[in-house]
Amino acid sequence: MTHATPHLDVCWNHGTPRRARTVEPAIQIHWYGDRTAILRQSKTVNYEAPFMYLLIGDQRALLLDTGATADPELFPLRATVDDLLAQATGDPAYPLVVAHSHGHGDHVAADPQFADRPDTTVVGRDADSVREFFGLAWPTGTADFDLGGRALTILATPGHHQAAITVHDHLSGFLLTGDTVLPGRLYAFDYPAFLASLDRLVAYAEQHHVTHVLGCHVEMSAEPGRDFPLGATYQPGERAPQLTVGRLKAVRDAAHAVAGRRGTHRFDDFVIVNEPRKRDVIKLLVRGLAHKATGR
Repeated sequence: MTHATPHLDVCWNHGTPRRARTVEPAIQIHWYGDRTAILRQSKTVNYEAPFMYLLIGDQRALLLDTGATADPELFPLRATVDDLLAQATGDPAYPLVVAHSHGHGDHVAADPQFADRPDTTVVGRDADSVREFFGLAWPTGTADFDLGGRALTILATPGHHQAAITVHDHLSGFLLTGDTVLPGRLYAFDYPAFLASLDRLVAYAEQHHVTHVLGCHVEMSAEPGRDFPLGATYQPGERAPQLTVGRLKAVRDAAHAVAGRRGTHRFDDFVIVNEPRKRDVIKLLVRGLAHKATGR
């Protein structure tokens, strides 16, 4: 299998209007070269539309995150991953590690699809399991992880979630930041840990080859400062998912600037939610479910 020069000039599926007859695939796939696949779950399946990343080495592959839907009929992630591995290696049962950027439900839902897959390890979602599997000092350490001719660095980056990690793929140069940094709403549930993680990410990126910073969602419009409503199942005109190291620094700087102020703080291509209160999170979830039900 041979793909064109790696690029991120992608028209990502972003849902369909209500009552539209157009159909999106449950999973959109973009090959970045021959050994890196970026997957996005369709908003027609779940409004979260998370991105997932399949990194293939010479001995095993890493799937980072399993999306927001468990049902393989609605969201055939296992079958899709096996097919991608067969395309890249000739072996649909190629050894696989399934890990998570963090343990929130929209990133772990399809874990059970991999439970009986041969030569597969599904890493636990809690900080102790992540620390033990990767040999990672918590909460500020880094660890090397080799896929066979493909080196990864795993960084502990709690703040959005107590078990959040960031993965640096030295082959592609991707810095995979989960929900810690993305063009959307950055929920910092532990703000001191969030700040410390951002400081470490910037310091790391300044010392290593990082081509793109890629999170797990797009929630911002191409119009600066405008995010789509929580629960939106159709996002026309959304911005691209990739950020630069310069924008990573902008997130770090903005987070420090609003460190003493709880609440929501809006910037051109991200929104920082500083220690959302439990009642505010419940309101957001209710809004999202209502939005999904009405389609508005």
